[in-house]
Amino acid sequence: MRTVDAIAEILKREGVEYLSCFPTTPMIEAAAQAGIRPIVCRQERVGVGIADGFSRVTNGERMGVFAMQYGPGAENAYAGVATSYSDSTPVLFLPLGHPTERQGILPHFDSMRNYDGVNKYIEQINLPHRTSQVMRRAFAALRQGRPGPVMVEIPADIALQDVSEEDFFYQPSKPVLAQGNPQDVEAAAQALCQARYPVIHAGQGVLYAGATDQLVELAELLQVPVMTTLLGKSGFPEVHPLALGSGSGVMSGPLYHFMGRADLVFGIGCSFTKHGMSMNIPPGKKMIQATNDPRDINKDYNIDFPIVGDAKLVLGQMIEACREIVGRSRETGDSVTNEIKSERDAWLNEWRPKLSNAQTPINPYRIIWDFMQAVPPEEAIVTHDSGSPRDQITPFYRSNGPRTYLGWGKSHGLGTGLGLTIGAKLAQPDKVCINFMGDAAFGMVGLDFETAVRSNIPIITVVLNNSTMAVETTAMADSHRLYNTRDLGGDYADMGRAMGGYAERIEDPAHIIQAFQRARRVTEDEGKAVLLEFITSAETEKSHGRAF
Repeated sequence: MRTVDAIAEILKREGVEYLSCFPTTPMIEAAAQAGIRPIVCRQERVGVGIADGFSRVTNGERMGVFAMQYGPGAENAYAGVATSYSDSTPVLFLPLGHPTERQGILPHFDSMRNYDGVNKYIEQINLPHRTSQVMRRAFAALRQGRPGPVMVEIPADIALQDVSEEDFFYQPSKPVLAQGNPQDVEAAAQALCQARYPVIHAGQGVLYAGATDQLVELAELLQVPVMTTLLGKSGFPEVHPLALGSGSGVMSGPLYHFMGRADLVFGIGCSFTKHGMSMNIPPGKKMIQATNDPRDINKDYNIDFPIVGDAKLVLGQMIEACREIVGRSRETGDSVTNEIKSERDAWLNEWRPKLSNAQTPINPYRIIWDFMQAVPPEEAIVTHDSGSPRDQITPFYRSNGPRTYLGWGKSHGLGTGLGLTIGAKLAQPDKVCINFMGDAAFGMVGLDFETAVRSNIPIITVVLNNSTMAVETTAMADSHRLYNTRDLGGDYADMGRAMGGYAERIEDPAHIIQAFQRARRVTEDEGKAVLLEFITSAETEKSHGRAF
C-alpha cells in the first residue's frame, strides 16, 4: 500500500469518520477508499474549524482530522490551527509537504518550521516505512495530558511511495491518567471546606475529563457556587441552582457578585490565564488550582494549593476528602441558592428592557432571549462568533449538559463559529446545532454555508445584521466620520438561498421565536441547512464588561 493508504487505514483503526479537507491532496481519495467520508470545504480555515468542532463535541474520543495541500493550502490553514492551539483542542493535521528534493529551498513555505509554534507535537514522515511509528506518536500526543493539535507532514513524493507489509503495524494507544498527590488534595480540601465564601472556577479540563457529574456532586456536597470559563461553558449545567454562568470579558450579575466577594477560588481543569478571553481573578483571594498541565501552576497567579492531575480523578479525591471533613453535606440550608436566584433576578430585571425590546431594528439581546425560549438548551449545541455576538450571548445563555455550548475566543479570526458548528453537527446529528455570527464574520467565511448545504449537514446559521462594525465605534471614529469605514452591506438571506439553503430575513421582533421554530423543523424534516438573517440595532452595551 502507499503511504497515504497506510495513513487512511490507521485513521480507520482510530475510529476517524470524517476527513475535513480542501484539494489538492491524495489523502482525500485514500480516505474515501478506506470508508472515511471527505468533507470538502471552501477554504482551509473553515475546514480546520470543522475538524476542531468535531473534536470538541466528542472530547477527542473521536478525532477531528484536516488534510491540505502544501504551499497555499498549508499557508491558508494557519489561522485555524492557531485557533485550535490557543484553545487546546486535539485535532490532527495532515498537510502535504514539498517533495523531499525541494524542501528547505526558498521561498517555499515550510510547514515544519512555521507550524512548530502552534502545535503540541509535529513530525514529518520522511521515509515510508516510518509511517506506523510516526502516526502512533501523533495519536499518543493527541490523547496524553493537556489537549492540543498535532501535525504530521507528508512530503508529496513520500505520500505515493509504497509501505511494505512487514513495515505496516498499528495498534491504537491508550491514554494514561493520573490522580493528584494525596497530600496536596487533603490540604486543598481543608481550605475549601473552611472557606466562608468559596467559588468553584471550572475550565474545559472538566469537559475533556468527562467530569461534569463529579463537579455537580462536589458543588452540591459543599453548596458552593460554580462558574465556568468561556472554554469550559457547559461543563457545569447552567440551569443548576448553584450555577453562576461563564466568565470572560463579560459575565452575569450573579458571577460578578459572588466572585467579587469570594475568599477562595477553586480552579479545576483550568489554566488561570490572564487577559484574552479569560476572566481575571480579583486580588486578595486564596487559590486552589487543579490542572493536568504543570506549566499552568503559578503562571499568572500565586497558587496557594496546587494539584496536578486529571480533573475527574482529582474531583473524586476532593469529594472523598471533603466528605470526611463535613460529613454527608455542608449545612448551609438554601441560603446560597436563594442568594444566587435573587442576584440573577435583579440582574435580569436590569436587562429586561433590552431582552424584551419590541423596537426595530431588533435588539440582539431580544434575539438571544427569544432563542432560549424556542429551543431547550439540552437539545442544542450553541456557539458564537467573536466580537459582539460572543459578548452578547455568553452572559445570558444558560446551557444544560456537557458540550451543549462551544465557547471560544483566545486567538481567533472572525468566522470561526461556522466551521465549529458544522463539525458539531457531524459529531452529534441529533442536536440542533446553531451559530450566532455578525455580518462582518459572514463576510469572512459566509461562502462555507454552501459546504453545509452541499454536504447535507443541516446546521442553523444566525446572521445578526446591523450593517456596521458596532464594536469598533471608538477605534474607527475619525475614519468612519470621513469615509464611512464601519459601514457594511449585504442581503445575507438572499445569499443563503442562492447557495441552496433555506433562508429567512426577520425584521419584526414578534417573529423571532417562530423563525427559530421553523428553522429547526426545516433542519429536522428536510435535512437542509438554514440561514436566519436578523436585522438588528448596533448594540454596544455589555454585561459587566472587563469588571475585574
